[in-house]
Amino acid sequence: MKRNIIQIERLSKTYKDGTVALENINLNITDGEIIALLGPNGAGKTTLISAICGITNISSGNVSVAGYDVIDDYKKTRALIGLVPQEIALQPFEKVIDVVKYSRNLFGCANNDMHIEKILKRLLLWDKKDKRIVELSGGMKRRVIIAKALSHEPKILFLDEPTAGVDVDLRFDMWELIKKLRADGTTIILTTHYIEEAEEIADRISIIDNGKIQLTENKSELIKRLGKKVINIKLDQEIDIKVFNGDFDLSQSPDKTSISMRYTDAKKDNTLDKLLTRIKKEKYKILHIETDEKSLEEIFLDVVGK
Repeated sequence: MKRNIIQIERLSKTYKDGTVALENINLNITDGEIIALLGPNGAGKTTLISAICGITNISSGNVSVAGYDVIDDYKKTRALIGLVPQEIALQPFEKVIDVVKYSRNLFGCANNDMHIEKILKRLLLWDKKDKRIVELSGGMKRRVIIAKALSHEPKILFLDEPTAGVDVDLRFDMWELIKKLRADGTTIILTTHYIEEAEEIADRISIIDNGKIQLTENKSELIKRLGKKVINIKLDQEIDIKVFNGDFDLSQSPDKTSISMRYTDAKKDNTLDKLLTRIKKEKYKILHIETDEKSLEEIFLDVVGK
């Protein structure tokens, strides 16, 4: 059984002007998992990451990383963490390889040219190692920031909106990179606006809104538990759904030859069987049936109520 590498208990953050950024956050993060923090702008995602990394002061509560308190043992916890912020802040006239090496030295790590080479190759930056930052595209600059975060061989990697503003191809490359890092044993916490990003790479989903964790759950279990299914039934002729007298949650296609019904669990709910029986009773022929599941995006919108 894997251990919790990050433990957050009753964490709150209130700014001097009285703004409550985080309220009574409880969250455990397992060693080696990818967890996605989903939430609208201003939900508290970046503040939560900053609190764990020791960048912002905690008003109350406790946060520990690998058993070390983030306040009492700041140097130890920070050395275990790599942070990729939203903003691209790099020295424009420095060479890529020098920027990454310098970041490693900041954490007191001895030079390790083999490790730096491995990171740069994995991030497709090796052929650009002698390029100056100013010569790179926005996507490549973002890769350099990730290389910096990985330079001191952290056990935990925070990615704050890692693919914001990058093109689709680079986003897919980033997803593959994140999966490979997890395969190497790195624990990854990412914040994202892209629901498909969480759906593609996360093991667990934690939804945060108004500074509060609304739910944290295994991705597949969350979709199974909250994701309603839609049955689409194609008929051989037009049908007026009024014949069902509102007995089912139905909608109809514009050409009136298809009807759709929402339901939760076919194994526990015999509504679908009842509907099919009624259709046959009305002498309609069913041409084919398709099933759609509610997406993670729809679940997210349900949870945050927007």
